[in-house]
Amino acid sequence: MRVRVPTHLHDYTSGRAEVELAHVATLGDVLRELDQRYPGLRFRVVDEQDRIRRHIQFFVAGRVARDLAHPVGEHDEVQIVAALSGG
Repeated sequence: MRVRVPTHLHDYTSGRAEVELAHVATLGDVLRELDQRYPGLRFRVVDEQDRIRRHIQFFVAGRVARDLAHPVGEHDEVQIVAALSGG
């Protein structure tokens, strides 16, 4: 399965915009695997209560995933999207 990483997290993924993963069943598994490869990435998208941060959205196979228990299929694409803010 493929994970698309937003630009502001590329510092954690050594500049990679996409990461391939295998053997993951949930969005939580995806984030654990990403954090093993790229330490610190998970903390940027999940808070201390193990909830997705308010300014982050995940899409699994084009559908919004609102929690870490969301199932992920072998051929799904996961996209991490961060809201922009400013003034």
